[in-house]
Amino acid sequence: MSENRLPKQRRNAALLGLAFDANDGHSRITRGANFFLAGGSEETHGRLRETIIKVNERLDERGIELADVSVDQLRDLLNESQPD
Repeated sequence: MSENRLPKQRRNAALLGLAFDANDGHSRITRGANFFLAGGSEETHGRLRETIIKVNERLDERGIELADVSVDQLRDLLNESQPD
């Protein structure tokens, strides 16, 4: 009798960034392979974008995927990736 096994599924993860400080009427959206950013003033949206790009660069440097990062590791990555 054959076993009915589901194929091993790969875990997925993504970051969602939302900002609500825009009052200039623009709708800002940036998306990537593992993130989606929406809203914010030009400055805030830019800071969100810069931060997530740095997080992704650090993940690439370490050879790990977002889905494999613990909450504590993600917190550390976000803190060290904040724009100056």
